[in-house]
Amino acid sequence: MVFLGAASAALAVLFGWLLASSGNYGGDTFVLHQWTGVATAVLGAVAALLLWLIRYRHTYGLILVYRGILFLTAMGIFVAGHYGGSLTHGQDYLIGVTPWAPQDEQLAEIAGGPTSMNLDWVSFASASDSLSAEQEADLNIAARTILAHHCYQCHSSDKSEGKLRLDQKELVFKGGESGPVIEPGNAQKSELIRRITLPAGHKEAMPGKGKPLQERDIELLKLWIDRGAPWPEGASQGVFKEAKLAPRKPELPAATTGLSNPIDRWVNAYFEKKGIKWQPIVDDRTFLRRIFFDIVGLPPTPEDLQQFSADTRPDKRDRIVEALLARNDDYATHWTTFWNDLLRNDYTGTGYITNGRFNISDWLYRSLAANTPYKQFVMELLDPNESSKGFIKGIEWRGAINSSQTTAMQAAQNVSQALLGLNLKCASCHDSFVSNWKLDDAYAFANIFSEKPLEINRCDIPTGKMADTRLLWQELGNISKDATVKQKSAELAELLTQPDNGRLYRTVVNRIWAQLMGRGIVAPTDEMDREPWSADLLDWLAVYFVEEGYDIKQLIYLITTSNSYQQPSMSIENPDMINSMEFVFTGMLKRKLTAEQFADAVSTAIHPVYPISSLKYNPYGGAEQYQRANTFVRASLVQNDPFLTALGRPSRENVTSVRDGQSNLLQAMELTNGELLNETLAKGANSWATHYKSSDELIRSVYRQILARDPTDKEHQVAQGLFGDTVEEAQVQDLLWAVVLLPEFQFID
Repeated sequence: MVFLGAASAALAVLFGWLLASSGNYGGDTFVLHQWTGVATAVLGAVAALLLWLIRYRHTYGLILVYRGILFLTAMGIFVAGHYGGSLTHGQDYLIGVTPWAPQDEQLAEIAGGPTSMNLDWVSFASASDSLSAEQEADLNIAARTILAHHCYQCHSSDKSEGKLRLDQKELVFKGGESGPVIEPGNAQKSELIRRITLPAGHKEAMPGKGKPLQERDIELLKLWIDRGAPWPEGASQGVFKEAKLAPRKPELPAATTGLSNPIDRWVNAYFEKKGIKWQPIVDDRTFLRRIFFDIVGLPPTPEDLQQFSADTRPDKRDRIVEALLARNDDYATHWTTFWNDLLRNDYTGTGYITNGRFNISDWLYRSLAANTPYKQFVMELLDPNESSKGFIKGIEWRGAINSSQTTAMQAAQNVSQALLGLNLKCASCHDSFVSNWKLDDAYAFANIFSEKPLEINRCDIPTGKMADTRLLWQELGNISKDATVKQKSAELAELLTQPDNGRLYRTVVNRIWAQLMGRGIVAPTDEMDREPWSADLLDWLAVYFVEEGYDIKQLIYLITTSNSYQQPSMSIENPDMINSMEFVFTGMLKRKLTAEQFADAVSTAIHPVYPISSLKYNPYGGAEQYQRANTFVRASLVQNDPFLTALGRPSRENVTSVRDGQSNLLQAMELTNGELLNETLAKGANSWATHYKSSDELIRSVYRQILARDPTDKEHQVAQGLFGDTVEEAQVQDLLWAVVLLPEFQFID
């Protein structure tokens, strides 16, 4: 086998030389593949020679040398094979077949820039011979986005088949070994257009691998070339749209009758532009339920609603928002859920037992209860003390791990995603295909969190190049390259939280807006380079947030006291449209209760879901102290279980900024047949059946307690049909179950 392998390696080098001579391949990856292949062939030949000497000349002293050479040969085969796979199938050939790999039609949406789907075709079609500077920039980015997603794997710095590169301006217009591929002003005579319009399977059809371009992408490239293939000088910095870093405070529109809240003034300007009319604000019952769940995570009691409805003061809604924000423990308990998801903090799970992961629950709760200014909050995460170090430390996985999952790289990924709305995971393995971030950017940022300089690994293969140490945006300042992690962390905390970092504060403002409104001003909230539906509103809110002392509660107050928050909720039938660039804001999205909100609503209205023994984090210290302050155990303070998992609580081993709000089969099964909910409803039924002997009285009490209203005549009639002459526990449980499954209970309207 060794002799056969050595011969095969030599033959592979011969074929590789012939392939290189054909000129079909080139670039950095090709050179690496070429020389690792040659080295492997040489090692294979040496291994074969040593084996011959050992076997036929009995030179047994060479056995250890033979084994070492054989090991190096095997490693050479692995490395050369990896680069070969990158050449023939692209750099992402390993992850491209995974279920989570983005499909071609999704990549442009991920990028956030103008694409063939959202480009203003009408304005280009009706434009005169000359395009405006903005139109040229948009058309250029849209065309280059298509090239990046479909062509870079074979025609970029890593690989240049036919000596053609499409990743730099001068090289695009230069063409390849067959000549220019673009004739500006004439798409029909451009070789690029001829190749991408050939039928699939044709030997000259492009792209040669993967799916053919969609018709709209082909038409956009034709439009770009027919318009002269514009490529503004400033556009060469990157293919993908990037949001500006600096803060911006646009001038606030003038107030109009009934619209004095700054948010309403911006939304009014947006509505006027879109031709949207304001709707009457929601009624007291809808508002009270909405504001209770959003601020403290609990439903209002019938007594709360009765008192609120009887209040005739014109500012009663502002007052109830102030009162709820003053409930510090309830506020902290509720918002802990959001921050645990975002900061990947949990009570149990991978790493905690082996000290490979550290809990920040107490620090987080205390910070929220005290309404710690967000700047200080972030600084304590980036330059942590013992109680807040878990976020930066990440998870120290046991066993062999990918180089993109070291704790230093995890820190870079988590900080960029959670705090800056930026996904570095793609760039942690290779130059990103969905953003302008490069592999060396990710490693330079990760170096801040590493005591030893990091060697850059491309697709988990060492490159021999050591990473620099720098921020993602160098205009924010410099990090000391030779300092300790503690020193670098302190510098990072100061530089990243400075008011000039508009990115940090736009990101948190957008996240809070999304929690209250169901969708961010930018969506998804982890892709802050995408276009907001109102850039003025987002920019103004971010500056306002800084000027108000980084006060999250003040931000929540401003949003929830606006007419924009109090508009009737909107529903979107197609979930894919929620994050679409075509989204039009008219009010908050109708939202499903989170797992924790649902459990707490059941505990409030029917019976406690969790016993005191379920507490995994107790902010009050002992069980007796907790029970004195609370009537039941809040679900945000217990460990994950099948019930909460089914209703949407994530594992928290990864950053989760927005939970999936769509219902699914697992949830339906848990709500209809789940053991925990069934036991809770049975206990509640026992209590109700013991207390009420009249079915009429019981039915009215159930509706008042759970939905804070009386049943309609139809509802009362149907419920009455469950009961006979007596009130039985099983019948009461069926009624409780039916009411809990109503959309009115499960959704925030």
